[in-house]
Order: sequence, then structure tokens, then C-alpha cells
Amino acid sequence: MKGIVFTEFLEMVEQKFGYELVDKMLTENDLESKGAYTSIGTYNYSEMVQLLVDLSARTEIDIPTLLKEYGKYFFDILYNSYPQFFNTVPNSFVFLESIENHIHIEVKKIYPKAELPTFETKMIDQDTLEMIYHSERKMADFAEGLILRTLNHFQDPCTINRENIKEDGSIVKFLLVRNKK
Repeated sequence: MKGIVFTEFLEMVEQKFGYELVDKMLTENDLESKGAYTSIGTYNYSEMVQLLVDLSARTEIDIPTLLKEYGKYFFDILYNSYPQFFNTVPNSFVFLESIENHIHIEVKKIYPKAELPTFETKMIDQDTLEMIYHSERKMADFAEGLILRTLNHFQDPCTINRENIKEDGSIVKFLLVRNKK
């Protein structure tokens, strides 16, 4: 897993809960990397799981909620770093449809070894978008946070229906339906 996911996660934790908590998480867990993350490094996904489990225990916030909040936070990092991805599309559905065939290709240019989730998208009608998330890392809650923040950014209120296609969460369907005005 790319280091930027770790560094930004720890930044979010520091902003929301303080530096002392970050320090405890890094020093009191037996992390293979010893918690020395760089944004361009690559680290074992199991370390992210360790950090999430620890943060959940310390804050009494469940892991799905933490991941959704991190997804929302990470959207802002992406927006501030790559505004060109967002400023050239007219709405959230066009943006979300561009993830696999445009944005992930650009990400791979920057981080060639990045192991990204995949998204299959299908416009059902002008107000309904189906997204199928595939990832062995099972971070659909993170993806949902990114989706929620995308909808908010484009001021496109939607109802999101979520269904696990595989029970383990490695394949998840999101059905986004625009709210009627």
C-alpha cells in the first residue's frame, strides 16, 4: 500500500485526535516499518489494519466509520493536489465514471507500483449510477467516504444504496440515485 495512504491517515488522526494519540499508535504497535512512513514508500496493508484497529479501540469509533471519515478527508487531499481531475468534469457522475479509465491511469504514472481498487461503472439512467468496487483490501468504507465527499463537492445530493456482492467485502455494489429536487 502506498505511503501517502499512511501519511495522510496519520495527519487526519493528528488533526482530529491530537499528536499524542498518533505517537502512541506508532510507538505502542509492533509495526514492521516502525511507523516511519513516507508518501512515496510502499508498506504492508496489515500495518493499516493494525493502525485502524488500534485507533478504533482508543476512540471507541467503529472501523467502518473511521474509514468513511478517512475517505472524505482523503478526497480533499486529492482535490488540493490534483485539481485538474475535478475542474474538467461537469458533475459527480462524470467524475466517478472517470476514475478507472482516467484517474487511475494518471495515478499509476505517479505511483507505478500502486495497487489500486477497480471500479466498474454503469449509467442506469441520467439520475442513477452503478459502481462496482473490487479490492482484496476490502476498503469499501474508504471508497464510500470518497464517493460521499465527491457528491458533496459537486453539490449533487444522492442516496447511496450499498450491497456486498461478495460477503467478505472484496466486491461491493454502490447504487447512487440523485435525489429529486
